[in-house]
Amino acid sequence: MAQKHRFNNKRNRRMDSPRTDRRDAPPAYVPKPPVTYGKPLMILEDVTRHTFEFKGGSWVPFTMTIAECRKDCLVKELPQKINSMTRYEIRCPVPT
Repeated sequence: MAQKHRFNNKRNRRMDSPRTDRRDAPPAYVPKPPVTYGKPLMILEDVTRHTFEFKGGSWVPFTMTIAECRKDCLVKELPQKINSMTRYEIRCPVPT
């Protein structure tokens, strides 16, 4: 009985003609301009996702949530918690 060639099936296949539908070259890479960030802010976030900023010796409500801050700013979660509230360090970009 003749052997079955399992791994060398290339000679049975026909080579297709060269492709005519080649893809266009990818667009040139343009690096983003560097972003400068301002001073860090300490923000607290409670269980109900309300944020507070330390201003004038007391914690006052902050205008943005942490999710909104993550879109534009650098957000770093700090390991220490204050009264079961999570601390964050936020740096917002400086307008040029």
